[in-house]
Amino acid sequence: MLFSSFEFLFRFLPVFLVIYYLTPKKFRNVTLLGGSIVFYTIGEAGYITILLACVLVNYTLTRLMYRKNTDGRGIRQKRLLLLALGYDLGVLFFFKYSGLASGLPLGISFYTFQIMAYVIDVYRGRIPAEQSLLRLGTYLTMFPQLISGPITNYADVRVALGRERTIKARQLEEGMKLLIIGLAAKVVIADRIGTLWNSIRMIGFDSISTKLAWMGAFAYSLQLYFDFAGYSMMARGIGKMLGFELPVNFRYPYISKSVTEFWRRWHITLGRWFREYVYIPLGGNRKGKARTFFNLFVVWSLTALWHGANYNFLIWGGILLCCLLVEKLFLLRLLEKSRVIGHFYVLFVVPLSWVAFAVTDLSELGVYMTRLFPFAGHAAGVINHLDYLKYLNDYAPLFLLGVLFATPLPETCYRLIERKWIGRVILLGIFGLCMYYLAVSANNPFLYFNF
Repeated sequence: MLFSSFEFLFRFLPVFLVIYYLTPKKFRNVTLLGGSIVFYTIGEAGYITILLACVLVNYTLTRLMYRKNTDGRGIRQKRLLLLALGYDLGVLFFFKYSGLASGLPLGISFYTFQIMAYVIDVYRGRIPAEQSLLRLGTYLTMFPQLISGPITNYADVRVALGRERTIKARQLEEGMKLLIIGLAAKVVIADRIGTLWNSIRMIGFDSISTKLAWMGAFAYSLQLYFDFAGYSMMARGIGKMLGFELPVNFRYPYISKSVTEFWRRWHITLGRWFREYVYIPLGGNRKGKARTFFNLFVVWSLTALWHGANYNFLIWGGILLCCLLVEKLFLLRLLEKSRVIGHFYVLFVVPLSWVAFAVTDLSELGVYMTRLFPFAGHAAGVINHLDYLKYLNDYAPLFLLGVLFATPLPETCYRLIERKWIGRVILLGIFGLCMYYLAVSANNPFLYFNF
């Protein structure tokens, strides 16, 4: 069930919130767990047992692992750690990479990483093993972040899970605002500009001009950003309405001046996960440049594989890894000296990498690259070199809208009026516009549901 659907917005969410607010505070975890199971079952009834088994197995193993009076790192604890991680990664590998499963359970990449972080943190002694199966189950299955993140560490919500949550009017208002703005990012910008990328696919990569190819790369970049950032914002908004502060997942990545900065701003919780549980344990940047480069290679190889087993994801990861290494060697120092060059560099490299991310067929990817860089090769096909004019006329307003809202300027302006009546009127108007586009749209899946 999509957040950007009438079924969710006008059936599930209102009914659930009424039940949740009427539930006595000490029983709200029960309501949230039950509602989350219903939410997941509506879309993935066949895989709900996989999710619940993940909760039960990791709850049992971490309870056995945790010892209050030890540092948690004895031989027995290490064996239990490996057993828990082996189970989690084994299930993920079977469904995502083995080719033996008939389908991919929704959100399995996200909730697997969450529970692995929990297990590792218990082993390290950062947090105690949760004594309540109800609280751990509520944490992992919480429907706002269950399907597509943000990846939420247990420490982020542990206090809220353990207390009787009181939701104040200000929290509810703030949550609704985030929900509406995230919905607008999804249905007003991402879905509409994404039709350009779909049109280019239907035309065929071998029949498009270089200018249209670059338009498609920029369109897909904006679609992916507003789709995923919009979902993450909606998740945070719903979390606020339930009494939780979920982590920020995006901080305007396209205003970055380097690829290094871009990846500090994009999918922040995934980057945090790899930094805390892979990069730093490998030694981070503390053991010289050669080891740092090796650690980055491992991290980006795993990041690419996390998104999928296709070769195009390795190419995507490889492009970004090369940029990061070159930046660490010398380029970052040069980019920081200019206020302009770094921005153009990011707006060239990142859309190029997203093409490799989007086109899973390597032969088709090769064709698209010859269209982006016609001097590099030739692909057969009849090309209309003026084809971009039609699409530029149709999509120019959306490109301008996307570029504007990829910066902090609209949020800064809205902050000046959000407490006034005009701010509420604008928000209501945005919600109405979202309802219009939901009504006339035939299909609006979240792109990151594929991962």
